[in-house]
Amino acid sequence: MTTAAATTSSPVVSGTTPQPTTPSGSNAAAAANALANTQIAGNFQSFLQLLTTQLQNQNPLSPLDTNQFTQQLVEFAGVQQQINTNDSLATLVSLQQTAQSTQALGFVGHTAVVKGNTAALTNSQATWQLNIPSNSTVSISIASSTGQTVFTGTFPANAGKDQAFNWNGKDNNGIQLPDGNYTLTATAKDSTGNSVAVTTQVEGVVSSVDLTQSPPLLSIGGQTFTVNQIQSIVN
Repeated sequence: MTTAAATTSSPVVSGTTPQPTTPSGSNAAAAANALANTQIAGNFQSFLQLLTTQLQNQNPLSPLDTNQFTQQLVEFAGVQQQINTNDSLATLVSLQQTAQSTQALGFVGHTAVVKGNTAALTNSQATWQLNIPSNSTVSISIASSTGQTVFTGTFPANAGKDQAFNWNGKDNNGIQLPDGNYTLTATAKDSTGNSVAVTTQVEGVVSSVDLTQSPPLLSIGGQTFTVNQIQSIVN
């Protein structure tokens, strides 16, 4: 399997006024749920007090309709059950969020492969993973963060997944470009001239995790990704 790669001679590819804080989405939802539970519980207590008073003062000659009385009790019992169910679901959501945070923290310091076409050029080295379904001629175009095309090239590639394309950060004139984020675009054609779909992935070290977001966001090469966007862990 041939891997498209770059070579040195031919670049390849102080005090401030405190601002009020806004509760996060999960905190706001929890507060709304707690308020709703309090209101429903209050209504349930009011209903029981009214019902007890009605029973104590009912006309013995015209007592409360037993069927209606039973139906009301069943309805409010269902409301109370729904309150308990909501509390249980809130607990499950909290546990899931904790599990997501724990999982995300475990990725810090590891090199991850994620779907995308923008990679960080660090120490004059950037790597993309190309997935090519058939033997093809691949055309590579790399653009800077400002959208300027800085490198183009055409290379033969065998069919296969996760083929590394390494770029040494030099443009077509051999000038070393500064570190930063660069975006790769790849197109391919097979031996008959038909277009072949090429998907790209990037790899980088997970430098930090933002746990204030739901789901947590991983920082890789100056970009943020969710855990489910990770395709694999290299090391």
